[in-house]
Order: sequence, then structure tokens, then C-alpha cells
Amino acid sequence: MIRLKDTRHANTAAFLGEAIRLAEYYGFSSLDQMPRASLPIGGAKKPHMPLSKVESEVVFARRDERALLSSARKALASLGANRDSSVLAWRITPAAAGIPALSLELHVVGPSSAIAEAMLIVVGNAIAEEAGLQQRSLAINNIGSLESSSRYVRDVGLYLRKHIESISPTLRPRAATDPLGTLVQLIEKGHPASPRAPQAMEYLTEEERRRFWELLEYLEIFGLAYELNPQILGSRDFWSHALYELSTVDTETGAKMPFAFGGRYDPLASRFARTPASGAMISITCEIRGKTRVKRSAPAESSEIQPAIYFAHLGTEARRRLLSVLETLRKSGIRVHHGIWHERIGEQMMAARELATPYILIMGHKEAVEGTILVREVATNSQDAIPLPDLANFLKRRRVGVGRETRA
Repeated sequence: MIRLKDTRHANTAAFLGEAIRLAEYYGFSSLDQMPRASLPIGGAKKPHMPLSKVESEVVFARRDERALLSSARKALASLGANRDSSVLAWRITPAAAGIPALSLELHVVGPSSAIAEAMLIVVGNAIAEEAGLQQRSLAINNIGSLESSSRYVRDVGLYLRKHIESISPTLRPRAATDPLGTLVQLIEKGHPASPRAPQAMEYLTEEERRRFWELLEYLEIFGLAYELNPQILGSRDFWSHALYELSTVDTETGAKMPFAFGGRYDPLASRFARTPASGAMISITCEIRGKTRVKRSAPAESSEIQPAIYFAHLGTEARRRLLSVLETLRKSGIRVHHGIWHERIGEQMMAARELATPYILIMGHKEAVEGTILVREVATNSQDAIPLPDLANFLKRRRVGVGRETRA
């Protein structure tokens, strides 16, 4: 949980307001204001599974997982009402029961690529940085697909049986029915047997390892340091593949204080949709102090609502560098649309035409390797190849896409 005394904000509302503005730069919108469909994605005839039924079927390994149910279902319903292939949504929710805090949830529903998790981690890290949390750490684990996580959970159960005498009597019954939830409890309590428990990443298939490496490549190219931590866990009824946790680091003691947790919740999304579905999220928790209601003011200029630039990319190498360019433009106060989820350039150009942006940034494989980007003026079809370090200044000199600074 973020302590406001460690930030530059005087109250919870100020922190959440800035965090929401930053998330909206990347394309997130209020989940509670999105239209929803009664049918799941893919046009299936069966409606989404009721919240109460899902809640009765799943096993909660973490106490903060229960709060995810409502938002995940709403996000899936919003995807069904959206003609695009993705929904980016933010929502403010109460923290886990008994904790005087609010959580800002960010959801990416639809895309199955690891770019979704990478984007959530980058945005979560940027929110913490803008709030003034300079010492941060990122820990990542991977529990794989249902098949590999089943093998892992089986061996966790066997491991707990061997150490059952060292487990408190109140927790022993849970070890038989919910090995993973029991292990999470032992980790939180610092039980001496928890570090020697089986590790989920050892059960990944080759395909799952390649997928995981794709996420790590995004982070490495972005320049965001991380550590692999087998103790970042959650229920396999909720999560698959990557799980991650952001923490602040006490400069005096070196102690880590987690303030954000997230991962890919495809199993939960598929339960609600009654068909294979993809979703990922991150939840950033802040203590309650002073004002909590976020006041939303309409932008003063229309250019702040509709950016004048569309950022298109072509090829794997360009996609890997997209997040770094977006973050550079954000810090420079230059607003852009982006086609981060689209793999084909034709889809992105069509989106740029529909948005009627007067300028398009284009990065292909050649530009990504050379460290340049094309700036095309739609009206004249002329374009310039600009080195990436000079891009923000080039756009500012021409007053292209310049709006309100992200940081107030």
C-alpha cells in the first residue's frame, strides 16, 4: 500500500486524480462509464455467468482477489459491447476487507499478447514515479497455463503434507483443499518451509517459457529492472502466466512494501464469458487520508481530447520499442493515439483515418533498428525520418500533439 507521506500528495484524491490522468494518456477510460453487452465476446448465446455463481465456484488464494470479480465481469461485458478487439479500463475500488485504502484497477481485456502485461507494469511504475516514489522494485513470477499450474499445485500439496506438523493447526485443513492458498499464507507469515516449496516456473512448457521471455524482453528494452520471485502467487482459478508485484523500498532498512499487484486473469475471464477470453490487470493501492473523491474537470482545449497524432508500428522489433517511445512522449506532454494491440499496419492506418489525425508516426523494423521514426503529415503525404532522441523536440517545434502536461 502506498503511504501518502512517501508521495508528493496531500490526500488520496490528489494521488488518484494524477494516476487516472496518466492512465488515460495511455488510452484507459472509466470502466463504470463504458457501455456493456449482455452477451459475452464472440456472440455466444449464453449470457455472462452470474457473479454469485463464479464466486461460489472459485478458490481464493489471496484476500485481495475477491475484489477483482466485479471489475473483471464488467470489463468482459464492455468488450462485448465494443466493436474493437480490446478494452482499456480504470476503476476505483475499496481495498481488501479491513484495509483502510482504495485501489486503482487498470484492466486490459481482449489482447492475449504479453504486451498487455508489459503495458500495465509500465503504467503502474510511471504512476508510482510521478507520485514521488523514487525507490521501487518489480518482482515477477509465472504460473503457466492450467495444465502446468495443475502439476505445480499437486506437488505443492505433496510438499505441504511432508511439513504438516510445522503448519499451525488452524491452517492444516486448508492445506488439503487449497494447497496454493495455504502456501500464500505461509509466505505472508514468513514460515521457514515456504522458501523450499516447489517453484511454478520449473513446471512451464517450452511454449510458456517463450511467452514469458516475450514479456521480459519488453521490460528489458524499456529499461525497467525486475527480479524473478517464485513467491508472487495467486489462485489458479483466477490467474495464468505472469504475476507481478511492485514495491517501494525503504532507503534505510531496504525493506520492501508492496503497493501494486496484478497479472493475467484468463481463467477468470473465460469463466465469466463462458468461452476462451483474455484479461490482464494491475491494482495500485493507496491509503485513505483526507479527500478521496476525485474531481474530474473537462479539458480546456479540444486538442487534449483528440490527439493530433497516431502512432503506428510494423514488426516485432518496432512493437518492442513502442512503450519506450510512448513514455518519452508522455513525459514531454505530447498526446497520441496508438495501435499497440494491432499487428498489421493496415489496421492501424485504417484507425488513423477514422480518427482523422493530421499526423502519423510510423516505426517499422528498419526504423526500430536504426533508432529513428517517420513523421508523416497526412494532408501532404510528406514525411521526415527523425532520430528518436529528437522526436519530442521536433514535434514541439511544430506544435504537433502538444497538450496539457501529464504531471500537474
